[in-house]
Parts: sequence; structure tokens; C-alpha cells
Amino acid sequence: MTKRASSEYSMTFSEPTGDLGCFGCILLGVSYLFIILTFPFSLCFTTKVIAEYERAVIFRLGRILPGGAKGPGLFFVVPCMDRVRKVDLRTVTFDVPPQEVLTRDSVTVAVDAVVYYRIYNPVVSITNVEDADRSTRLLAATTLRNVLGTKNLSEILSERDTISGMMQTMLDEATDPWGVKVERVEVKDVRLPVQLQRAMAAEAEAAREARAKVIAAEGEWKASRALKEAADVITQSPFAIQLRYLQTLGTISAEKNSTIIFPLPVDLVSHFMRGGNTAGHNSITISSQDELSHSRSGENGTQPVVKSTAPESDTQFAV
Repeated sequence: MTKRASSEYSMTFSEPTGDLGCFGCILLGVSYLFIILTFPFSLCFTTKVIAEYERAVIFRLGRILPGGAKGPGLFFVVPCMDRVRKVDLRTVTFDVPPQEVLTRDSVTVAVDAVVYYRIYNPVVSITNVEDADRSTRLLAATTLRNVLGTKNLSEILSERDTISGMMQTMLDEATDPWGVKVERVEVKDVRLPVQLQRAMAAEAEAAREARAKVIAAEGEWKASRALKEAADVITQSPFAIQLRYLQTLGTISAEKNSTIIFPLPVDLVSHFMRGGNTAGHNSITISSQDELSHSRSGENGTQPVVKSTAPESDTQFAV
């Protein structure tokens, strides 16, 4: 509670309401006499009950009774002289209608919010303002437009907490003389024009495509470097390229049953034959009949035929 509100609150509760006057005293005496004569039926009109979350402000002949607000619990009123106004002290929530706001960068947006407030001074909320609830609602709408009008669109979208704090401070200061405490303000939704939404979506998609191209280029560059390093290693051995060639052919032939015609590196086969090494089940052999046919074909001018003896494979290699 601020100093101004506390001073008004103490003044309301401490200042005497003044004398009722001669006519007022006569009416008060008549009312008491009526209550006594109609007892106990008069209890239905003279007793009031106030809940824990409520307070009652009693006006007697237009003046607030000394002591301020009554309650909670049971209290008595004088019929025909006292008028009771109940005030709810619980936190009240209301939605601020969507406001068309022109931002600082000339963009029109529709923004709505929600406000939480409560009445902490029942007497001031009745004597200083006609309708505290309606006044708070109207003030919240104008404050929302004023605050958002000083912000750019990017700030509205990214700084909602800051905007909510500014609105809460401004509303709390403005409603303090009414006995109202604004506890919280939240910006609910920011609706952009359809054209602006499409433009922002296109911009975001272009940014994603640019990042994807950069990532693809980096991957291709790394793959090229790895391929270059592999090529440097392969070129260091005289038979590495030929072995890699045969390995690639084996990989291709393993996919489907097919017949592939390819030139066989005879120098590689001769090297294996001289070394007497075999390559497991996939070794390449030349039989004595093949040698005979080779010698005969040499005389006839034909090319030699080499067969692959790889088991469990339907692929045939012909040279």
C-alpha cells in the first residue's frame, strides 16, 4: 500500500462522520422504537451476514459509519436509515478485448491480455470511483495500447514479460487511488496480418534452405578431402588400384544375378600365380586345360578365357 492510499485509508477510518442533526436523531429514535415493537420479526431486517472474503460499507443518511467497513460475520443495521454496499476482496480476473495497435515500426497487430486485480480498501473503492471494476477494465485497454505503441514488432514478440511488467506497474499506480491493487498482467496473444505471416514464413523457409545448403556444402567438402586422402594411400601401392577395381566389380555383381564382361588385369593374375597365393573361395585359377586352350588360341589368334570360381554365386565373369 502506498503512502497516498494509506493516508486516504486512515483518513476515512479516523475522521468522524459528523452529527446527524435533530431530524436525524428523531428518525433514529423512531427506527429503534419500530425495531423494539416488531421484535423478533425485526431481526430479519436488522441483521446482516458478511462472508470472510467480503466487507460491508454502511451509509447512514448518506454518511459512512465510524469504523469503516464491517465484517466478516454478523452485524446490525437500522432499517430505512442504513444502506449497505458489499465489496468483494477476492482477486478478480478479466480479459482485455483485442486491441488494434500500430507499433513503432508501422505494423498493425491485434493484442489481447488478461489482468488480475483485487480491492484492498473497500471504503475508497466506493467513495473515490463510481465503478472500480469497469474503470479498471477501461484503463487496462488504454494502457495496453499505449505500451505496445512504443514497441517494435520484434520486441512485442520476444519481450512479453517486460511488457507485462510495464503494464502491471502503470495500472497499479493509476488504480491505487481507487483502492485497487493490480497483481498481475499477462499478454495472451499477438495476431499478425495474413500478409505479414506469409512474408515471415517465406523468410524463415529461405533461412532454413540457406542453412541446409551450407551444411551440404560442408559435408561435400569433408567427403572430398577424405576421398583425396584415400586416393593418396591407394596410389602408394602398385596393385591397390587394381584390387579396388576388382572389389568394386564384386560389389556390383553381388546386388543382382548378372553377367559382366570386363577386362582382367593379367599382370595382377601373373603376380598371384608367381607368388602362389590364393584369395580364399574367390580365388582366380587357370587350369591346365585353359593353358592348353591358351596355347592353342595363341596359334589361332584368339583371346584367352578366364573363369571365376566363386562358389554360391550366379554371377559369371567373362573376359
